[in-house]
Amino acid sequence: MLKRLLLTTLAAAFVVSMGYADQSNAKVTIPVTRTSPTSGKQMFSSYCAPCHGVDGRGHGPAATALRTQPADLTGLIKKNHGRFPDTHIVSVLQFGVAVPSHGSAEMPVWGPILGKMNLANSQDKQLRISNLSRYIETMQER
Repeated sequence: MLKRLLLTTLAAAFVVSMGYADQSNAKVTIPVTRTSPTSGKQMFSSYCAPCHGVDGRGHGPAATALRTQPADLTGLIKKNHGRFPDTHIVSVLQFGVAVPSHGSAEMPVWGPILGKMNLANSQDKQLRISNLSRYIETMQER
């Protein structure tokens, strides 16, 4: 009887601990290093790949800490009837996403970098967004 009670208690404790282990409320912290505004590839590797993966398919090492899996960035043309949604990509990079998977509207890494750039650096900000958008376009499956 005591053995059965102990096993039941352990099983209940395991179930409760799994609930607490749910990472839906976990914050993703990615070390940010400044990159060249002219290299979309370098920016993607530093800022985007931790969540979206090096290949852009949404399987980066930090993806498991997010509420929902990051978008697969390689199929944007297919999802948009053969056209790359550059305006949408620029909007997401600039303003964040409507349904955030990471707890805030800003991209976890881009938000602090682009948010801190003041109007004096608006050319740098626009250059970064443009080059990153163009790099994402090169990742598309045709």
